[in-house]
Amino acid sequence: MNANANPEVMAAFEEQAVDRETLHRIEQFLFREARLLDSERWQDWLALTTSDIHYWMPAIENRRRADRLGAYSLGRGAYFDDNHFDLERRVARFAQPSAWAEDPPTRHVHVISNVEAYQGLARGEYVVHSVFVNYRSRGEADNDLLLGRREDVLREVDGELRIAKRKIVITQSLLMSKNLNTFF
Repeated sequence: MNANANPEVMAAFEEQAVDRETLHRIEQFLFREARLLDSERWQDWLALTTSDIHYWMPAIENRRRADRLGAYSLGRGAYFDDNHFDLERRVARFAQPSAWAEDPPTRHVHVISNVEAYQGLARGEYVVHSVFVNYRSRGEADNDLLLGRREDVLREVDGELRIAKRKIVITQSLLMSKNLNTFF
């Protein structure tokens, strides 16, 4: 999905909701993805992405409503602005003995809700909006609660859904977590 797409085109585009069967299939894909992340099955999660994925989590700026720059945009600050190679490196890092911040491991619970799915601009693509909660717990008392919205482009690849684009917008403009050793 073009981040700079005309809002009028987007409004007409979003009116093409998928049928119930497709929505159910998309929801099951997202729920399975959350389970894989919670189970630290990083390679299996990575296999759910396309080779041309854009995984983007912009930093949020507190700006007045009248400010035309908005709270975020491509090319400005981002926590993640990753392609497939970047994601591969992050996944590989989790398996390294030097990843001491993950030993003992962080316990995750990903909750996915408010799923809406629309026909994409290309055949076999879907634009999917969802809300997530990522609860993370480390040690005995280190807990983080990250909430936000996602906009995904899911693509059919050999009859299976894959994540081609993901935009993650968290509610916090000041991230209080000690790290972002997670995927959303």
